[in-house]
Amino acid sequence: MILKAHRRRHDLGKRVEAGQDVAGELREGARLVRKAAARARGRSAERGSLLDAAAGLEGGGPQEERARLATSSALAELMRRLSPRAPVSRYDRELTVVVDRPAARHTTWYELFPRSQGRTPGRHGTFDDCIARLDDIRAMGFDVVYLPPIHPIGRTNRKGRDNRLAADPGDPGSPWVIGNEHGGHTAIEPALGTLEDFHRFVAAARERGIEIALDYAIQCSPDHPWVREHPEWFHHRPDGTIKYAENPPKKYQDIYPINFDTPAWTSLWHELRRVLEFWIEQGVTIFRVDNPHTKPLPFWQWVIGEVQQKRPDVLFLAEAFTRSKLMRALAKVGFTESYTYFTWRTTKAELTEYLTELTQTEVREYMRGNLFTNTPDILPPHLQEGGRAAFKSRVALAATLSSVYGIYSGYELCENVARPGVEEYANNEKYEIRVRDWDAPGHIKDYIARLNAIRRAHPALQGYKNLGFHQTDDDAVLFYGKMTPDGRDTVLVAVNLDPKGPRETTLHLPLDALGIGADQPYHVRDLLREETRPGRGPVHRVRLDPEDEPAFIFAVGPA
Repeated sequence: MILKAHRRRHDLGKRVEAGQDVAGELREGARLVRKAAARARGRSAERGSLLDAAAGLEGGGPQEERARLATSSALAELMRRLSPRAPVSRYDRELTVVVDRPAARHTTWYELFPRSQGRTPGRHGTFDDCIARLDDIRAMGFDVVYLPPIHPIGRTNRKGRDNRLAADPGDPGSPWVIGNEHGGHTAIEPALGTLEDFHRFVAAARERGIEIALDYAIQCSPDHPWVREHPEWFHHRPDGTIKYAENPPKKYQDIYPINFDTPAWTSLWHELRRVLEFWIEQGVTIFRVDNPHTKPLPFWQWVIGEVQQKRPDVLFLAEAFTRSKLMRALAKVGFTESYTYFTWRTTKAELTEYLTELTQTEVREYMRGNLFTNTPDILPPHLQEGGRAAFKSRVALAATLSSVYGIYSGYELCENVARPGVEEYANNEKYEIRVRDWDAPGHIKDYIARLNAIRRAHPALQGYKNLGFHQTDDDAVLFYGKMTPDGRDTVLVAVNLDPKGPRETTLHLPLDALGIGADQPYHVRDLLREETRPGRGPVHRVRLDPEDEPAFIFAVGPA
């Protein structure tokens, strides 16, 4: 009831601004105010104020003055106190409400491998190299830098380039193979630097308005100290040897998975909590959790609750590409954000159906989807085949469909070379050190920076639950918009989903929702090109050229 009243006041203000006759709406408002006055039994002062307000709404004064009375905060508060309470029921239990900080709803992620941030081929990157990259990352508009594991990397059965079973001398191994003689989950790979170097990196990022997210991967190399100190935390074969990880037909001879069914689960859980607490003390405020769906849900409910009881500002992103039901269960036990299947949704129908499910059904009340365009594991076919145009359209979609999205470094350079027959990068950075020219010809850094600047400037794009899809006449063009609850900011977006050529189509603008009459003139402000053009009527023609500008991001307002 209260939300409907707020919407009525907002719509009335829009109509007055547009110069429309609102006499009928004011009479309707007066009738509602008189009904509220009738409920004010024994509250003569409030009843008198409401009757005076009703008379003012029906009076013969200027329409603008009566509209100001109708939309005044004083009248709204009186109406709120006397709003009808029936039917009212009491829920049979008390619920806990968890309120995340704003960054849980609106952040822009950039994933990088610290060891690849140097400028000299063959040299292992350091945290100092990461500091040198921060200005470039911030200039693109990112406010979260996510690091894969930064811990010592195992030597036993170390994988070579492109996941070869045998490593060559000097191959660095996968960062997700954690632990060697230098330590485990609370240690730093010596080639990256020291703990003090990491502190300087975190401080430098904070100075630029960037938070550090760290990977939390619960698995070990055979060389991890836990293998020697706590063999009871692992799976054993009948001969007493420890089992390595398998995901048939894949085998991971370099990784030992943790046994959560161990009788020593209490000590295991407390140690895993201690790892999180250690990195929080070092300045980490966000954790990207690797494969949480392969660990027990009760563990996540416990450890996230334990951490956030002391540090409610700490956020958790679930990297769980698994069954929808399990992804939702992880969100319900405490994960702040979740990876999504956006990475593979490419058609208008697929995107509409999936994003509607995420943002407009009951799922939105407990699960917040982070739209990553790519990951070190995932180079989807549309990026392999669509060229620079596909990279621009996909990042435009991710940046405007959700209030949280991310890219994996190299995306801005439109890197699209895959291993034959798989959705994975060739010369994969998981297994080797890469040195890039971050200003190489053909990059889209400036384009990404413009998108992220629009996200920062428009509160509508910082909302997660306010997505709505609109009609367009072309199945290769997706048209949607976002509006703030008070209606003060609205952003509309049309994106060409076909990277092969331009599309011309008609957009059907939601003029009613914008408070604009069917014949009323208005202006269309192109937010990417920073141009304004006149408009009239509910249809608007656009041409979207994927090589030039695959997206039309705009605002509509009264002329």
